[in-house]
Amino acid sequence: MLNTFQQKTSRVGDTVFAASRQVWLAGLGAAVVTRDWAEKEAAGVFRTLVKEGAAVESRAIRLVGDQVESSMTKANTVWKHTRTTVENVVRVYADTAAGIVSQSLPALLTAVKSAPADAPKRRNAQPARKPAVASTRKNAKRAMRTTKSTPKR
Repeated sequence: MLNTFQQKTSRVGDTVFAASRQVWLAGLGAAVVTRDWAEKEAAGVFRTLVKEGAAVESRAIRLVGDQVESSMTKANTVWKHTRTTVENVVRVYADTAAGIVSQSLPALLTAVKSAPADAPKRRNAQPARKPAVASTRKNAKRAMRTTKSTPKR
C-alpha cells in the first residue's frame, strides 16, 4: 500500500511541475510573439491609437468648452435679472420714502412755524427762569452776588 501511495505522490508532483513549466514556456512564447509584433505591426497600430485618442480628446475639449460657455451665458442672464430686480426694488422703496416725506413734511413745517417762540427747543429743557425780585435788602444782596459771580461768556 505504501508503494502505491508513493507512486501516486510522484505522479502528482510530476504533473504540477510539468504544468508550472508549461505556464513558464507560454509566458516566454507570449514575450517573443509580442516582440515580433512590436517590431513589425505595432507602429501602425500605435499611430492609429494616437489618432483615435486625439479625436476623442478634441471632442471632449469642445464639449467642455460648450458647457463652460453655456454656464457663463446662464450666469450672465441670472446676474442681469438680479440687477434689474434690485434696481426695481430700490426704486420702489425710494418712491415710497419720497411719498412719505412729501406727505408728512408740510404738516411738520406747519407745526414748526406755529410753535411759540418761547417754547423749549429740547424735550427735557427747562423754561428760562425769571430773575429773583429783591424784596428785602438781604435778597437784593444775594441777587447781586449771584449775578456777579457768574462768569461772562
